[in-house]
Amino acid sequence: MEFKKLVNKVVDLSREVGNYILNERKSFDPAKTEEKSFNNLVSYVDKTAEQKFIKGLQYLLPEAGFIAEESEDVYRKETYNWVIDPLDGTTNFIFDLPFYCTSVALMENDKVVLGVIFDPVHNECFYAAIGEGAFLNGISIKVSETKKLIRSLVATGFPYDDFNRVQEYILFLGTLTQKTKGIRRLGSAALDLAYVACGRFDTFYEYGLNPWDVAAGSLIVQEAGGHVSDFKNGNDFIFGEEILTGNYNIHREMLEEIQAYF
Repeated sequence: MEFKKLVNKVVDLSREVGNYILNERKSFDPAKTEEKSFNNLVSYVDKTAEQKFIKGLQYLLPEAGFIAEESEDVYRKETYNWVIDPLDGTTNFIFDLPFYCTSVALMENDKVVLGVIFDPVHNECFYAAIGEGAFLNGISIKVSETKKLIRSLVATGFPYDDFNRVQEYILFLGTLTQKTKGIRRLGSAALDLAYVACGRFDTFYEYGLNPWDVAAGSLIVQEAGGHVSDFKNGNDFIFGEEILTGNYNIHREMLEEIQAYF
């Protein structure tokens, strides 16, 4: 399959859906928000955006199944599966904070082969096809060249419904405040990964994540020259609910630090 050609079509679809989301934000009524579980919000915009993606992606690749956040009645298939987060950063969207995006990945068996993240607020589309490099609006991107953790800017996400390791998380956060240039929390794991890929962040870590949060971004980071793992330096970061990324120097230091807590 020619993933390079396919990714361009997914970029076009992502821009279409992302612009729908941005347009809906102009007249959005927060009262229409639902709570799927504690602190886990969803709106009609998420659901409609996902249906737009499913319809468009079925047309592009009829043989593929879906791993999608909002559609419990859409099932996986044996070889190819789309992994969709129609609106990553829903809470930001609801509160009109300008950090949210769409995220779409294609998996071939257990490997991500295509990823697209579109930020409609800033009109930035990050994308990659396996073996073809990573791009932002058509321009090649690379992870940062920062050599030391003490010189790095870190991104993370706060646990919102999985509090099993919250004490370890807080302690590790305290350590990083003393060993980095700063820590940022955008509220969108997909954008955190995209920002690592283009060098805005040096590293990103988080636990309690889902496949649709990280699938696209993990490939984009790798194609931008970065390293992606779980907290034990293994490969279980798509379905394992934890991820650590960065350039190889920073990833190595972060791995040493994080394993003291997790």
